[in-house]
Amino acid sequence: NRCTESLQSNVERLKLYMSKLLLFPKKSGTKSVKKGDAPRSQLQNVAQNTLKEIIPVPKPALRIKARAVTSGEKEQSAYKTLKKARTNKRYLGAKMKKAKAAEAKDA
Repeated sequence: NRCTESLQSNVERLKLYMSKLLLFPKKSGTKSVKKGDAPRSQLQNVAQNTLKEIIPVPKPALRIKARAVTSGEKEQSAYKTLKKARTNKRYLGAKMKKAKAAEAKDA
């Protein structure tokens, strides 16, 4: 569940599973029936599931077709972009402190 799309697909799959699930009461009698147990009318002719998978998980298409590299991608360097982001993150506090000091000096 690293992204919202996979989280939403898992939530939908679990909701579908819970809608198909029938819970039998542990004991017979009116006191033993708990919240969420299926009523007796639904439990009369229920067949037990013997399949390996109750609800199969759909497999996403992993294959991406090859395409030509664009001129913008050729000009841009992934290493330089990541290095610049890393440097900006490292010196962010010092930059903010310097800007605050300059603002205080002007005022």
